[in-house]
Amino acid sequence: MPDTPYPRSTGKRSHWLLAGIMAVGAALVSACKSPPEPTPAPAPDSVPSTGPDASGVKGPVPAAAGSARPSAAATPLAYRQDAATHLYGLNRERIFKGKLPPQLYAIGVLQLDIDRAGKITRLHWMRAPRHAPEVVTEIERTVRAAAPFPVPARMGKVTYTETWLWDKSGHFQLDTLTEGQL
Repeated sequence: MPDTPYPRSTGKRSHWLLAGIMAVGAALVSACKSPPEPTPAPAPDSVPSTGPDASGVKGPVPAAAGSARPSAAATPLAYRQDAATHLYGLNRERIFKGKLPPQLYAIGVLQLDIDRAGKITRLHWMRAPRHAPEVVTEIERTVRAAAPFPVPARMGKVTYTETWLWDKSGHFQLDTLTEGQL
């Protein structure tokens, strides 16, 4: 007869015990992390609005055309949102409204370097739609015409990547603000 009232199990109980101990350890580690630094509140005129525009369509509303408003973004991913809002605001009539069709005419992935004044210092195609050179030209023209971009105040300068989703009508959406596809 065994010394303990319960037979020893090497199967499921030990795995559950180990998993429980690891979960408790992970919870303790995450509870010990310091809270994130509070971000300074951006000036009221630098926060993009997502309210309805004059036509009643809900969407991003940028700062005035050509303004180098500050961006409170601390990462390139967060800056991408500010830059996309800026581009949408300057190209409202060219934005594809609603969900994109399943077959797009062109998709391009463009990387931009923005300096501390919001000026473009470099454009680099990571994936150019080579079958549609007119789209490449038009995207580059659109990006250059949108300068200066929001000033990356917290980062000094930024390199970010945007995917352009181009419809055969000549209208586009940016992956950052896309409404999806049918």
